[in-house]
Amino acid sequence: MTASATTQPVTRPRASRLRSILGGSIGNLVEWYDWYAYSAFSLYFSKAFFPQADQTVQLLNAAAVFAVGFFVRPLGGWIMGRYADKAGRRAALTLSVLLMCGGSLLIAITPGYATIGPLAPAILVLARLVQGLSLGGEYGASATYLSEMAGQKHRGFWSSFQYVTLIGGQLLALSVLLVLQRTLTTEELNAWGWRVPFVVGALCALVAILLRRSMEETGDFQHEVADTSHAKTRATLRGLAQHPRAVATVVGLTAGGALAFYTFTTYAQKFLVNTAGFTARQATFVNAVTLTVYMLLQPLVGALSDRIGRRPVLMTFGLVGAIGTVPLLRALGGATSETEAILLLLCALTVLSGYTAINAVVKAELFPTGIRALGVGFPYAITVSVFGGTAEYVALWFKNAGHEEWFYWYVSACIAASFVVYATMRESSRIGHMGE
Repeated sequence: MTASATTQPVTRPRASRLRSILGGSIGNLVEWYDWYAYSAFSLYFSKAFFPQADQTVQLLNAAAVFAVGFFVRPLGGWIMGRYADKAGRRAALTLSVLLMCGGSLLIAITPGYATIGPLAPAILVLARLVQGLSLGGEYGASATYLSEMAGQKHRGFWSSFQYVTLIGGQLLALSVLLVLQRTLTTEELNAWGWRVPFVVGALCALVAILLRRSMEETGDFQHEVADTSHAKTRATLRGLAQHPRAVATVVGLTAGGALAFYTFTTYAQKFLVNTAGFTARQATFVNAVTLTVYMLLQPLVGALSDRIGRRPVLMTFGLVGAIGTVPLLRALGGATSETEAILLLLCALTVLSGYTAINAVVKAELFPTGIRALGVGFPYAITVSVFGGTAEYVALWFKNAGHEEWFYWYVSACIAASFVVYATMRESSRIGHMGE
């Protein structure tokens, strides 16, 4: 009797499956908290690393380092994707959070420009490179793990928790910022308070490492390892080349969604300060409120995709996002109250949920098990680096050049391009690469 005839995907009790999903999600939250702490606190630490410049140029320099972290993410997606497809999803997830811990700790202890000169921003770049490697691997391994652990009937719902915890990590970073803004003076935040969130992140990452070491491996991966009845797809460039349509779909569906996500989440805080004229505290409060609602929307949209399919949900985001981005950003730039800013951002984030809630499961459903983590993580990392990682820098560059509205049209055009992909792609939930 062949291995394929005797080896079936592991069927897990519901409680065991839920524990594994929650364990993976908590680690994901810590990873994204560490990543977003940089963006949330850049209004304060940019002065320590780039002292001789006005606020826009300081933020531009900090955004450039933020983008550098993105450009190493494809390398992380490649290395960790292959590792996850060979050694297992659990091993890759544990390694990724260990790297993130090291990057956060390095930022926390690095002296400022006034103490060590140009070495300070150089070390900052190094820390972001380490974090970029970590996050490049985290996305593919996490998306694969959650999608494989979730049952077929509710895969959209459970996989949406990747973005619940991703947004939760950003929200946690903002919450730490709000607490510090209310307990420390602006002078104290600029001098040393900005280091606190990175220390917290390093400590939380250690807890996440312990949690991930106790996670179960997915049934799909165990079945793939045990099945010797056929030649399995290798996690290599040749393996990816066997799925050109799936790779192209990942790139196309990610471009507009990633750019929109970083525009209306991480950059929104700076946009409210630098364009709309809000104070840093007001912008942080607006961002915290809108992200809370946005986080709660993800499972609802994920569950909707289980009922009507992934493609209609993605198409709704693409169509409304392409049409509505320019007028919404114009209105947000002219907002005069926190309530107005919250309502406008919530409109944008509700539409954006059509991408964020399900993009991970869509990518996972496109690839067979033996190449799934690499297939999800590597092309995604390249695309998000080009579009998401440069969002803040491009926006600030246009503003500094006196053509801020050009950025609005750029975001709209990228979403429109992704809409074409959504409209022509196959329904991923029906491709059949994933088991029960």
